[in-house]
Amino acid sequence: MEDDARHTGSFFGRRKGKALRAGRAATVAETLPRLKVDPEALPADLHALFDRPVREVRLEIGFGGAEHLLHRAQENPDIGYIGVEPFIDGMAKGVAGVDRLGLANIRLYDDDAMKLLDRLPDASMAGIDLLYPDPWPKTRHWKRRFVSDENLGRFACVMKHGALFRFASDIDTYVSWTLAHVRRSADFEWTAERPRDWKEPFPGWPGTRYEAKATREGRRGTYLTFRRR
Repeated sequence: MEDDARHTGSFFGRRKGKALRAGRAATVAETLPRLKVDPEALPADLHALFDRPVREVRLEIGFGGAEHLLHRAQENPDIGYIGVEPFIDGMAKGVAGVDRLGLANIRLYDDDAMKLLDRLPDASMAGIDLLYPDPWPKTRHWKRRFVSDENLGRFACVMKHGALFRFASDIDTYVSWTLAHVRRSADFEWTAERPRDWKEPFPGWPGTRYEAKATREGRRGTYLTFRRR
């Protein structure tokens, strides 16, 4: 199958868009091998992945333009972040941002997040973010949404007790889908106590290009936080 085709059975679509500019392609080729996580060669202690001491490790799945990932890494230099993005244009933005900002607390993975989740040590994640994921809006494609009973089980295995799973989307059906799946899970509890807890962005939220696009098109984001029991 061509790399830029839709991947049947995967949770993401095409992997390539327009060809990267020569300078951006060179940065990716030079820097990504140093930053890339190998699921088959993970250390037992994930803190060892990073070039500086970190007190905990968090995961962002599908970081898109990397705005949120880069912001959080700058905001919390003592936290290690693993960013997953199979779309090459998004990965290129992440790599370029890490290189430009000189961040030592980010590692990257450019393939299906499930492959990484299945190799991460148990109770190793202090948090997981899934922000504006592909909504797969057609009913026949809902089974390809990343939030599923199986993936929530994967999250539960790798998250520490008390760790937060944060989800954001501008698609009402995906928000309802996520609430239904998480609320029937024995491993998570929804932390919301009042409407603003899901209507307002997460603390320190930097905004993303996907969120801005949704706002321009008249859609409003919903921000859900769940705690690992």
